[in-house]
Amino acid sequence: MKGAVEERAIELGEYIIENNATVRAAAGKFHISKSTVHKDVADRLRTVNPQLYARVRRVLEHNKAQRHIRGGIATKNKYLKKPK
Repeated sequence: MKGAVEERAIELGEYIIENNATVRAAAGKFHISKSTVHKDVADRLRTVNPQLYARVRRVLEHNKAQRHIRGGIATKNKYLKKPK
């Protein structure tokens, strides 16, 4: 079981980097919770593959910096679609 969890952490990291994916997108793709994605990339990946971890952190930090913008756009679109 230990090997499968570490392999999943590596797969998650590679997916996040290749697709510039958010935690939510990665969780949906792998059918696991966002908490599990965080645990895998923050704790497990750091010990298994530190170089991959550093690259994943850069992508996730970028996504975190952009999330308020995406949220504003989503809210704007929500209210534009509502009938008046």
